[in-house]
Amino acid sequence: GKTALYVGMTNDLYSRMVEHYQKRGNKKTYAGRYYCNNLLYFERYGNPDHAIEREKEIKKWSRMKKESLIGSKNPNWDFYDIKDL
Repeated sequence: GKTALYVGMTNDLYSRMVEHYQKRGNKKTYAGRYYCNNLLYFERYGNPDHAIEREKEIKKWSRMKKESLIGSKNPNWDFYDIKDL
C-alpha cells in the first residue's frame, strides 16, 4: 500500500512529479522503491534556501508530526492532480 511519506524540494513541482511517476518501482531511489508518486502536501517558497531549510526541518520530524502537517491542509489526504499545479 501507499505507506511511505517522501519529503523533497524542487524548483519545478510538475516535472518532479512526472519524474517520480516514471521511476516508480526503481529500487535504486527511495521514491521509486516506495512508489512515492502521489502528492499530498506542498509549500511554495520564493527563496530556494528557505525551501531547503524547510525540507531539512520536516525530514527530522516524526511520522505523526508529518501526518498532522498534511492533515492541516489536506484533511482527507486527497492526491493532488499534477495537471492542476
